[in-house]
Amino acid sequence: MTWSAHQGKKGEDMPSKTPVSSASTYQEIGAFWDEHDATEFGEQTSTKFQVHISSQHRYYLLDRDLSSEIRRIAEQHGISEGTLLNGWIREKIDQIHVVDKKSIA
Repeated sequence: MTWSAHQGKKGEDMPSKTPVSSASTYQEIGAFWDEHDATEFGEQTSTKFQVHISSQHRYYLLDRDLSSEIRRIAEQHGISEGTLLNGWIREKIDQIHVVDKKSIA
């Protein structure tokens, strides 16, 4: 399929017609998908995938001065801020586990 583009309302290029909806404006595309579902088009196939939970990122707020110190220390050690923080937090958690084990015994 050959695509020819024209300028949309906000200056974006868009194909002269989309392959599924045959719409020629963003408004027509929106109206089309308000009335249709992607499952109506194409072959439905099973998909297998893996989720790596350990690779998820979490974001925490840090004081600006603290963040600057972390950046400075990480640069001094030639490591990323994330690597530095993960190491420090792992050390602290390990210390807490040792204290917890001693109090249980």
